[in-house]
Amino acid sequence: MLASYRRLFALPGTAAFTLAGLLARLSMSMTGVSLVVLLSERRGSYALAGTVSAAGLATGAIGMPLIGRLVDRYGQARVTVPATLYNAVPFAGLLLCVRAGAPDWTLYACWAACAAAPNLGGMARARWAHLYRADPAARHLANSFEQALDELCFMAAPVLAMVLCTTVAPEAGMITAGVIGSAGALLFAAQRRTEPPLAGHPAGARQGSPLRVPGLRVLLLTFLATGVVFGSMELTTVAYADSLGQKPVAGGLLGLVAGGSCVAGLVFGLLRPRRAPGVRFLLGVSAMAVLLLLPLAAGVGGAGLPLLGAALFAAGTGTAPTMVTGMTLIQELMPQRQLNEGMAVAVSGIVVGISAGAALAGAVAEHAGPGAGYWLPAGAAALALLIAVAGRRHLRVPGATAVVRGNSEQPVGATR
Repeated sequence: MLASYRRLFALPGTAAFTLAGLLARLSMSMTGVSLVVLLSERRGSYALAGTVSAAGLATGAIGMPLIGRLVDRYGQARVTVPATLYNAVPFAGLLLCVRAGAPDWTLYACWAACAAAPNLGGMARARWAHLYRADPAARHLANSFEQALDELCFMAAPVLAMVLCTTVAPEAGMITAGVIGSAGALLFAAQRRTEPPLAGHPAGARQGSPLRVPGLRVLLLTFLATGVVFGSMELTTVAYADSLGQKPVAGGLLGLVAGGSCVAGLVFGLLRPRRAPGVRFLLGVSAMAVLLLLPLAAGVGGAGLPLLGAALFAAGTGTAPTMVTGMTLIQELMPQRQLNEGMAVAVSGIVVGISAGAALAGAVAEHAGPGAGYWLPAGAAALALLIAVAGRRHLRVPGATAVVRGNSEQPVGATR
């Protein structure tokens, strides 16, 4: 496995931008938990923490595609540096407002203003797509590797945030996230030799919305439902463990979900795709829908935490292939001049879905049995499958090949 992934880093500069991007993404995965702990400790209100967090998610879902459009227009470095420096101002403002006991509305204003965070995961995938534009097998491997890195951040970041917030100070998690996030983004932007060149824009022509591409609309709706899976799974698992008097175990259970996805992503990257990307995506969503029946059965059936943990690990293995193939489809369906914006739109759909899923799961946890919340991720996965099946004709890539054979295969997207 290591030998297969090592070949990705044969090109100069690939390790540097990967490590820098990993720092920034680790920071993004830390901020959610760190913000909740900070506000619950300093303001004594989980409700306030949740609504402030939701305000940031809402503005981030709007700001991310706009930043992606600027990246496509002006380049990664020219947008990432000023966006990172700008974001540091309201981020620091939030910490100062909490420290000074400022009114609650200042917290909403500061966190909502942090909407210019660049999508470093999308930018990294855009670099791989550029570097291996003539090698579909390497692009598949790179997308799988990036998904595994995402899951690694989801596993490690909350643990690191909790350790810092509980052993150092409630502000420690946010401060650490801000420092390493800014440093990682600036270091990423400094890696100019791997930055994709700007695609040409016709003079005087207006750049339309990436949602004009029918395939992206299908992927956006599918990712929105997938986000509901993530958000509802997280809150339901915490509520379920709490109902059994084992709330501290919830972090480990959620780590099993991310662990299953991480392992599946790495293994999936080693497989040679033998079907077109659209077909692989449908198979991935189908597997996700089936595997999410396992935690539902364990939760509703009262199987206990060990069996639930095994079910969550198995369910996690179904998400990575779906996400990897979905990002591959965006790379193939979108014109190069809108690649970053297209990926940012998809990620925004996931973010909105996570927020909605958490809200729905919270309501179910309050009014139903402890395991009933697992109907939500199972139902959302089934909805994602229905959307993908209904829009499958839009997921066909012109000129797609059925089998990838190493480096000799021609690019899957033949018309870019």
